[in-house]
Amino acid sequence: MVPLVVLAPTHWGLIHEAIHGQLLPQRKLNEALGRLLAILFLLPFDAVRFGHLMHHRFTREPYDKPDVHDGATPRVYARVGYLLRLLGGLYVAEVALPLLSFLPVRWTCRLVAAQIGSEGPAGEDVQRLFVGFAGNPERRARIRRDWLLSVALHGGAFYFYGAWWPVLAVTMTLRGVWLSLADNLPHYDVSLDTPQRARNFRVAAFWQRVVMNHHLHQLHHRYPTLPWTALPALANDREAAGSSALKEEAYFRAAFRQFLRFGRVH
Repeated sequence: MVPLVVLAPTHWGLIHEAIHGQLLPQRKLNEALGRLLAILFLLPFDAVRFGHLMHHRFTREPYDKPDVHDGATPRVYARVGYLLRLLGGLYVAEVALPLLSFLPVRWTCRLVAAQIGSEGPAGEDVQRLFVGFAGNPERRARIRRDWLLSVALHGGAFYFYGAWWPVLAVTMTLRGVWLSLADNLPHYDVSLDTPQRARNFRVAAFWQRVVMNHHLHQLHHRYPTLPWTALPALANDREAAGSSALKEEAYFRAAFRQFLRFGRVH
């Protein structure tokens, strides 16, 4: 369990590199390996790739601020939903997302439009792009295929674990929690006037490789086409030039701080 859980961000980091076309130089091989890695993580590659690239384009828009309470939902419900998201809810949502591709297109588009909303200056564009993706027949077919492969693979794994199946279940749960925490962390409580609407963090050298330099997330948003291996040198150069983005907090301390503050209203 330990290496599988500890290396969960590395697994996601490899998928992330494939999303940005940096995992392999050949485009088709890059996508094929990224898709395989996503299937092994029970994630829909097409949907995750689209969502991540939209996140780069519309960072901290209303649909992308789970830590901000807009005042519409009762505060206690909003806080419980936020905590559940941190404790693996995001991963569960991504695992279940392919089920929408089995619904009639009009139902899927209606559900996606309602979930994304149209608030904010770019809200209508964001909603339109998400609905367009949800209704694309080729992407829906690939998502259905990849999800069925993931279910077959993990179903087989549970079968062969036999009486030890709870070990696999706990491992997958912990991996999902880590993924959910790490996804929210770089943008947690970040105001819209923060550069790239993201933060960098400090982390020990060993963990830099495990998280594939995602602690330098603000730099990644500033230079999204650079591979993960180029970020530390870039951070050092910027620091030497006196223009380094702030790395004001330790990575794991900030991860736990996500549980302490919630609910800043627009």
